[in-house]
Parts: sequence; C-alpha cells; structure tokens
Amino acid sequence: MVDNMPKHIASGLKYLAAVKLRSRDYTQKEIAEKLDIDRSTVSHYLNGRNLSWKSIEVANTIVNMCSKDFLAMVQVLFLDLDKIRTMVLILRPNNYEGLIKNSCIGCGLCVDLCVMKAIKLDSLKAKIQNDLCCGCLTCEEECPTRSIRILEVNK
Repeated sequence: MVDNMPKHIASGLKYLAAVKLRSRDYTQKEIAEKLDIDRSTVSHYLNGRNLSWKSIEVANTIVNMCSKDFLAMVQVLFLDLDKIRTMVLILRPNNYEGLIKNSCIGCGLCVDLCVMKAIKLDSLKAKIQNDLCCGCLTCEEECPTRSIRILEVNK
C-alpha cells in the first residue's frame, strides 16, 4: 500500500482540481482534457466515487502549504512540466505579480531556476509572466542583485 501512496495523493490533487474546474463551469469533457484523464474518472471524482478520503485530506494539506513546498510536492507527484503547470495553476490559492527592478543584469539565473518557466529574458532584463508565477519565491531569493520582488495579489 505504501508504494501506491504517491499515486493516491496525485489522485487527490486531481480530484481537487476537477472540483475546482467544475465550479468554474468546465464540462466533464473539458476537465478530462485539462487534467489528461478519462471522462469516467472525472465522473467518479465529481460524484465522490472510488476516492480515498485520506488522500484528499493529504492533497488539501499540500494545497495549503507555502507556495514553495506546494510546488515541490506537485513536482514530485507529477514529474512532467505540463502536468505540474496545470495542477499548480488550477490549485494555487493566490495570484502573484513579479516586479523587476532596473538593477537586473540579465544573468538568466532566475530563468534557469523557475520550475514554472514563468520568467524569460527580454532585452537582457528578466520578465515575469504573472499568469504562470506560483509565488514560490525561488527567483527572488536567488537573484544575485536582489532585483526581483514577488507580491501576492488579490484574485
């Protein structure tokens, strides 16, 4: 049973994502496509069947972790960048805005460190795609010139 635990926790996160997408008026077909699961699984999730409630409880705990820990857990459970991005962007509780100061030297360290691939270099300055930022603060913490500031913003 221990070997299946990551799979059960990933299912718990998919369940939470399916419920959240349904609350945003996504159809079961759209949810299945977005989460890369079959429609019958979506139906089971939305009807509360074939679920481990303990896994959902653990998944809720993961969602409520600080952004950096939440991202790390999703990375471990999903491995694939597209799936990581999808889960984080659906389940993150807050939105973030990245501010880049003029002191940015365009070293690209933040680009390399960003798991969400939310940072690009534009004219030798970092540029953050706020819609992809998960607020993990890795870029802010590791910036050698302290040029990045990540702020939580209201939805």
